[in-house]
Amino acid sequence: MAQGTVQVTHTGTSRWRRRTGEYASLAAALEAAADGDVLTVAPGTYRENLVVQRAVTLRGPEGSPGSVRIAPVDGVPLTVRASAVVQDLHVEGQDAAAPALLVEEGAPELLDVRIVTRSAAGIEVRGGARPTVRRCTVDNPAGIGIAVLDGGGGVFEECEVVAAGQAGVAVRGGGRPRLERCRVHHASGTGLTATGENSSLEAVGCEIYEVRGSGVQVTARATAHLTDCDVHRTTADGVTLDTDAVLTLADCRIHDIPENAVDLRSRSVLTLTRTTVRQFGRNGLSVWDPGTRVDANQCEIFDSTGDYPAVWVSDGATAVLESCRVHDVPDALFVLDRGSRADVVDSDLSQVRNTAVSVSDGATAQLDDCRIRDAATGAWFRDHGSGGTLSNCTVDGTQTGVIVTKGADPTIERCTVDSPAEAGFYVSAGGRGSFLNCRVTGSAGYGFHVIDGSRSTLRKCRTERCARGGYEFADGGPGTGPVVEDCTSDESGSLRRPAAPEPAVQTAHQSPGLLGAIPGQRTTEQEPLLTPAAPEEPARTSKAVLGELDALVGLDSVKREVRALTDMIEVGRRRQQAGLKAASVKRHLVFTGSPGTGKTTVARLYGEILASLGVLEKGHLVEVSRVDLVGEHIGSTAIRTQEAFQRAHGGVLFIDEAYALSPEDAGRDFGKEAIDTLVKLMEDHRDAVVVIVAGYTEEMERFLSVNPGVASRFSRTITFTDYGPDELLRIVEQQADEHEYRLAPGASEGLVKYFTAIPKGPAFGNGRTARQTFEAMVERHASRVAQLADPTTDDLTLLYAEDLPELA
Repeated sequence: MAQGTVQVTHTGTSRWRRRTGEYASLAAALEAAADGDVLTVAPGTYRENLVVQRAVTLRGPEGSPGSVRIAPVDGVPLTVRASAVVQDLHVEGQDAAAPALLVEEGAPELLDVRIVTRSAAGIEVRGGARPTVRRCTVDNPAGIGIAVLDGGGGVFEECEVVAAGQAGVAVRGGGRPRLERCRVHHASGTGLTATGENSSLEAVGCEIYEVRGSGVQVTARATAHLTDCDVHRTTADGVTLDTDAVLTLADCRIHDIPENAVDLRSRSVLTLTRTTVRQFGRNGLSVWDPGTRVDANQCEIFDSTGDYPAVWVSDGATAVLESCRVHDVPDALFVLDRGSRADVVDSDLSQVRNTAVSVSDGATAQLDDCRIRDAATGAWFRDHGSGGTLSNCTVDGTQTGVIVTKGADPTIERCTVDSPAEAGFYVSAGGRGSFLNCRVTGSAGYGFHVIDGSRSTLRKCRTERCARGGYEFADGGPGTGPVVEDCTSDESGSLRRPAAPEPAVQTAHQSPGLLGAIPGQRTTEQEPLLTPAAPEEPARTSKAVLGELDALVGLDSVKREVRALTDMIEVGRRRQQAGLKAASVKRHLVFTGSPGTGKTTVARLYGEILASLGVLEKGHLVEVSRVDLVGEHIGSTAIRTQEAFQRAHGGVLFIDEAYALSPEDAGRDFGKEAIDTLVKLMEDHRDAVVVIVAGYTEEMERFLSVNPGVASRFSRTITFTDYGPDELLRIVEQQADEHEYRLAPGASEGLVKYFTAIPKGPAFGNGRTARQTFEAMVERHASRVAQLADPTTDDLTLLYAEDLPELA
């Protein structure tokens, strides 16, 4: 039949017209059409399973998109086996075992096709088919959005998967599609997934978001290339690689991820270029297992929303960061386990709440020409076998620049530590390390602080303007301590380690340990003796402290509980002095209640009371929360908890919002390790530290119910009730009196009405709200009085009801 135009019109009587002939079905018209013919389908619903086997054009009428519905009751609604053109059709399928649109052969064009279905797949491409799919949408809440299988390929341009019950786009069996400017969202599986040898996925300018799973997943020797793509708002990891997978990300953006932004394992390889990773709940980059490797160049990792390191390298994996920025994170880089390695070149690590670089368990890190700023610790080489090199690096604005502990042995050369709050370089617990041509300036503590007989080597180092001294060495016995050659300081001209038995530097006391209180008295030939320290003020009596407790506003039940405990302890002490048995009193407490009800204040006074009774050595308060106790891996959590407990030795360890250590959805959470460590320490040092756990009442009840080991350690729970309006008024009156203000007539009544009406939701701060109200009144008073030319004393001191802030 000669090439021509084939018109198909729906007459309402199931008759089809082609030129001069009539056909009983659309399938019959397709059968009669020849290559090059155009079939224009009239609006209507067609309950046929169509198979296109010739290079025809099958389209709906112009100007009526979606008016032609291909919707059989089962099977594949539309199968394409030729280089045809399919345009402006609406395809619906109901078969969970079959795709809605199947492309099996040829290089067809699918244009402006909308697929709304509940099928195994919305579009399935298989075999040697290489379609071009443009501006098509898939809505398939029952299965895969787009599946490319068994060597299939093709190009998908400006397509959208608006819903998928499984993966948005799935590639396997050697499929090789290319996605350009596509959007995949609201998938209940992975957004994009490629799996299997020879499977490959390429995406350019695409967006993957609102996915109930991982955004992108590449596994089992598959490869993928993403350029200028966005991956965000997933419920699992942003990008995952597993089992020899290979992925390249260039100019991509991965953000708003509750888990790991990128997680790769089992010999997978990831290359990132000019890619940003931000707002992630766990690790930005999580790299595991021997042979697994990530190479990042000109990338930025920042703005963590969780408590985990930005870059995590473990179990023998490798990470390379070049010209990268890592900032505003809890920890920047953690490398752990023998065989693990990180190489960081010309990169910035800044605004780090804890440790910028941590190396442990035999791992290695090498940093060249890097800048570390505003971190608690610049670099920490933690234990035996851990090491590496820091070369030409600067460390600025840290508590401690570099820490070396427990046999770790790094090489630090040509590095500068500026303005540390505690020490430039700190070595303890048998740490080693070689420090060559290093410099410390402006330390608020020591420049180099080496204790516990650590065998470090210092050559050609220099310290300047170090408040407590350039070098401090605490000997651990004969044959121990650092080797020092050609080191200088602006306070002593030069420093060398003299021959035994005369030590270069002597300390009055053994250092208490890692980052503990550094002994203040030192003697050298160049320094005069320090003046004796002023004697400490005598501790207050329990009666004086209880008097301060009684002066607090409200808290009547709390005061009774504390007095009862105090009386029990005092009587027990007197019975012991009289040779009688004393009742055992557990001193650990649970404080429950809303914020601003005085829990921290009462904890401080409780410690003072126990110290005045001789129960505690010091009675000082150390306040911590989850972020101070929970580390990034099992070892670091135990270390942090032990350090907090050690700081509280002789006093009170106050753990605020303790329930955060045991979240309801714990997952891989390390809070349990902090709890286990704490329980053991409380048992081993039961007389040295009093522990108080605090938080909201309901959350603390749950916390104690799921942690019987913790609950058994506490003697009683003290509940801090919310302040009433009259009590909040008294707090404002105290604030006014303290700051030399007075409440004018009517102001007290106005405050009571204000505190009665103020919302008592989760944001209500009790005493904090009262203080904020007073501060707001003072600000409004200042704005009012500043307009007066010659204010009187009353003008300057009286607060009126109209100075109250407006209720939101």
